[in-house]
Amino acid sequence: MKVYFASDFHLGVPDHTSSLVREKLIVKWLDEIKDDASEIYLLGDIFDFWFEYKTVVPRGFVRLLGKIAEITDAGIPVHIFTGNHDMWMFDYLPLELNVTLIRKHLTKEFNGKKFFIGHGDGIGPGDHGYKFIKAVFANKVCQWLFARIHPNLAFKLANFWSAKSRVATEQLEFVGEEHEYQIIFAKDMLKIEHIDYFIFGHRHIPHDIELSEGSRYINLGDWIVNFTYAVFDGENLELKSYRD
Repeated sequence: MKVYFASDFHLGVPDHTSSLVREKLIVKWLDEIKDDASEIYLLGDIFDFWFEYKTVVPRGFVRLLGKIAEITDAGIPVHIFTGNHDMWMFDYLPLELNVTLIRKHLTKEFNGKKFFIGHGDGIGPGDHGYKFIKAVFANKVCQWLFARIHPNLAFKLANFWSAKSRVATEQLEFVGEEHEYQIIFAKDMLKIEHIDYFIFGHRHIPHDIELSEGSRYINLGDWIVNFTYAVFDGENLELKSYRD
């Protein structure tokens, strides 16, 4: 049985038609892996924007949601991390899909290998502007105030902010191990304890980098350009492209 990891689907952009094509491809991938999956981890930014009112949730994505429900109904655990684009998930997905919702990072051991898993945003040194904005968005008072806005206007505003954030992220390229916040964070953590695999999303750049003997950094890439994911078979972890 295998453990699967994927991240950054950003469903909803750039338009309904292309998002639907991606959603169908993701559902096809999930349908293929469910037969040998022991667990599935989706590491955030599944949706380009998500906000749950008490009785209202975003339209769309029914194929993905239905497939996840089918998988959990079959007894396969699915873990969903909140990303910076869909951090306003609350209780809808856990209640309806029986998924585990994870807001921060997770340390987990599989077959004697230690994994550090998370979306990967806001870690490491620097980037104080983003960390401040993230803290504001995570504030319960701010969330309550946003929920007072009518959904039509709220989603229009949120999609505008989301597009700005996405464009800024897509313009970034890999800037070298000494400048990548996730890698700096991982190397600092290795000074404290050994981790076999650091698995992150957020950066949209698929990477498999050896940090030290027996420790690797994996960035899962995205499903906008790269269509990449990782799979652990109990002995080895491999970064793969679904289009291959």
